[in-house]
Amino acid sequence: MLSTRHRTRNDVKRGTEIELDIEKFADRGKSLARRDGYVVFVAGAVPGDRVRARVFKRKKTYAEARLLEVLTPSPLRVEPRCRYFGTCGGCKWQHVAYAAQLEAKQQSVREAFVHQGGFEDVSVRPTLGAEQIYGYRNKMEFSFSADRWLTPEEIASGESFDTGFALGLHVPGNFYKVLDLHECHLPPAPCGEILNATRRFARQQGWAPWDVRRHTGFLRHLVLRQAAKTDDLMVNLVTNGYDPDRMAAYAGMLQTQFPAVTTLVNTVNTGVAQTAFGEAMHTIYGPGVIRDRIGPYTFEIAANAFFQTNTAQAERLYEVARDAAELRPSDLVYDLYCGAGTISIFVAVHVAHVVGVELVQEAVDNARANAAANGITNCTFRSGDLMRMFTPEFVRAHGRPDVLITDPPRAGMHPKVVEQIARLRPERFVYVSCNPQTQARDLRLLADHYAVEVVQPVDLFPHTHHIESVAKLRRRS
Repeated sequence: MLSTRHRTRNDVKRGTEIELDIEKFADRGKSLARRDGYVVFVAGAVPGDRVRARVFKRKKTYAEARLLEVLTPSPLRVEPRCRYFGTCGGCKWQHVAYAAQLEAKQQSVREAFVHQGGFEDVSVRPTLGAEQIYGYRNKMEFSFSADRWLTPEEIASGESFDTGFALGLHVPGNFYKVLDLHECHLPPAPCGEILNATRRFARQQGWAPWDVRRHTGFLRHLVLRQAAKTDDLMVNLVTNGYDPDRMAAYAGMLQTQFPAVTTLVNTVNTGVAQTAFGEAMHTIYGPGVIRDRIGPYTFEIAANAFFQTNTAQAERLYEVARDAAELRPSDLVYDLYCGAGTISIFVAVHVAHVVGVELVQEAVDNARANAAANGITNCTFRSGDLMRMFTPEFVRAHGRPDVLITDPPRAGMHPKVVEQIARLRPERFVYVSCNPQTQARDLRLLADHYAVEVVQPVDLFPHTHHIESVAKLRRRS
């Protein structure tokens, strides 16, 4: 006789419509429901909803279903601000009250540490939320496309649309099609105005957008960077080739309509890869960089440089990391994956010396320039692959650290780096991460050497499922 759960799995087939009571948020912004214990994930649903959904994927232990109708709305629901919400992939949680978003992110960090790390009794503090939940992004990257995606509302309108030109964001799960955005509430207001003016100008000039399938077209990306703490504003137009006459015409439009733009950069990408990086960069006017501040420190940000996209919350993140390190004037600090040196510079005044290590040489050059510009003289920056250079010889050359701070990319740390940390065993260890799953995985390998004292989530990305997590660790005696 089949168990109830097995019968349920047989009933939940691809294409079937089912009603579900949503229990909680799950990973990657989805929500979770159960039918007799069998898990069903539904994107766009909110805990407390009763929904009708259609199953589109079924596995042995779970299924995924597409939301069709909210039968009974959750009290956690709010009205989304953006008309593109639900079609655009830039935001996942505009329909969720912000307090509930923060609780969900705290829960996701806790579950990562329990399930991925095996830390059953981990202390995860309430998420530090942002004061500004719209207009907070200092960088937005929009794509041009010769393949425009039409929203359900546009299709239902009966109007005729030119689907051969779009400037906006890719729709989720579609590499080719771009949603033609006329508003976005994540960056400050001028960015939306520049977006629309750029579209009008390009179409008037007859400039062709990039065609991903044919690898043709001139326009590839529009990247906007607006500093939060200064008046600097950069426009970076990414094109397939360099055309001085076209760039001069575009510069004239910007200088006439948007005098607040302090610099225009043209990145040239003639390759196949759909990326805003390229093989050449031309500064059309202005200094070619912007400057922004985190705390008392000013950072120079080039068109292709990494900088936290939420300046105000980055400052809170660095304050949390600094406090977790319990810094002392005599400390030697290692800052691994240091990027352009933002954390190194932020903590340098509190310690004797900081050694920052980063793979990308351009970022190390930026770190050295940023330290010099801020009058910081007790930082050393080294370029190289941590997997190979973070060795006993490196420690002999630079000294044994009292404190280790690490802020790796989403993939986390290479196991060989984790092994070296286990051998090095500095007294205090702070792990900053944009991916709690890989953070917990790495720390599980260090559980014999370090105790996780507390984990503090910091929200740099309102209305998305992304979260920064700071783990405070201390060496076991």
